[in-house]
Amino acid sequence: MVAELRRPEASFERDDLNTPWNPLQRAYFNGYALWTYLTSPFLLALPGFTVRELDPIEDDGRTLTGLQVTFPAGFVSHSTLQEFYFGPDLLLARHDYRVEIAGSFSAIQYISDFVDVDGIIMPTKRRAHRRGDDGRAILDELMVSIDLSDYHFS
Repeated sequence: MVAELRRPEASFERDDLNTPWNPLQRAYFNGYALWTYLTSPFLLALPGFTVRELDPIEDDGRTLTGLQVTFPAGFVSHSTLQEFYFGPDLLLARHDYRVEIAGSFSAIQYISDFVDVDGIIMPTKRRAHRRGDDGRAILDELMVSIDLSDYHFS
């Protein structure tokens, strides 16, 4: 064994937005975050998730319909309470959450540039920004940029 992190969530105690992470903490965060991103919105149909409809919001000239989701206890993700917003095409357009392990700052992730993969529509771009007190993305504070391509299902 080269390294281990027995209680990953506990290792983030007292962390904030500017706390540097070690490689095992980054691996833990990236693992649960990517799993959530790649399975959303399908994961909302799993047992234990509670979903309620939100009032539509306006974002960059688009009307988005939303769902507020309470994740089940013990399910590892950014936060227990998250919001998923869908565009007029009914595709996931925005994902709001708090990054609880990093001081619980609020984030908005935009999802775009969809491709058809064996009949399943998948996004190729994800851009996460800090969320301001006004509920809008702080566009000059890009936190995460993910580009995905060459999807295959087997």
